[in-house]
Amino acid sequence: MRTTGSEEPETVRVVIVTGSGRAFCAGADLSEFKDLTPDNAAVVERRSELTMNLHHTFSQLSKPVVAAVNGAAMGGGAGLALAGDVALMSATATLGYPEVKHGIVAAMYSTPGMFVVRADTSYRRIADLTTRAVIFGARGSGLVILAKYVLDGLGLDQERDFQAVYLDRAGDGPGMVLDGRAAALWGGGQGWPGFGAVAKGPAGARFIAPAGDEIARILARHAFLKPMTVPAGAYPGLAAPLPSVGSWSFILARPDLDDDVAYRLARALHRGEAAIARRLPQAAETTAANTFGAAPRPDLIHPGVLRYLREIGLAR
Repeated sequence: MRTTGSEEPETVRVVIVTGSGRAFCAGADLSEFKDLTPDNAAVVERRSELTMNLHHTFSQLSKPVVAAVNGAAMGGGAGLALAGDVALMSATATLGYPEVKHGIVAAMYSTPGMFVVRADTSYRRIADLTTRAVIFGARGSGLVILAKYVLDGLGLDQERDFQAVYLDRAGDGPGMVLDGRAAALWGGGQGWPGFGAVAKGPAGARFIAPAGDEIARILARHAFLKPMTVPAGAYPGLAAPLPSVGSWSFILARPDLDDDVAYRLARALHRGEAAIARRLPQAAETTAANTFGAAPRPDLIHPGVLRYLREIGLAR
């Protein structure tokens, strides 16, 4: 798909994306995923770039993009349906992510959303950033989606209320804040490289998250988000704990994973919590207590894992 406005005929008023058969899009070819392993980092990166660039293409078109969703839009197909400007759904349309049927094995880490600005600027509240150039990340990424819901809870919109910047390469963001091309960079969680790069800059960093009353408003509107706190010292310049809202990332298992296997996996992770945290700071949140506390409902936890959580007294 070509994207530059000069190449789009003047007769084109709108771009409509729809399926040619009974479904809008069934998602990725799962046979591709057999090669997406840690040993094939370059292949994983190319596959991620492909997905990101596809979603980013829509934002580069000078004409509005309408997703006419007929039938199923599953997995990556659901992401494609939501990447345009407008989605029109037929009576038979369904959007879904099959992985949500999988059982939770462990909570990996939380992603409390926040902005980072240079410490030598006057920005101290989210409201101070309105009308300014703010980097939200790569279009279609989870961080961009998190920002959408956080700001919506405050009655704000990325496109309307900010000069929203979306990146082709996530690594470009910190430099744009450091040299003044952007006022702020949105991100989340502990150990995030973009935040670390700004915090280590000559001016240092200040972190901005929703205030207490703003957190209450966000959670009232979007109950699937969770209150979270970034601990003091997580980044240079963060001298006190910073409350925010965000979401958890989980390790999921297929529904037919044997209960005893899931049980042993949960036990091994729990017994190795301290050792894992020593090797990777973000893994300090990968605990049995967080797994039980972060799960939206106990029945979403794999039965074998739930059996172990009952055994150690975390679940009833």
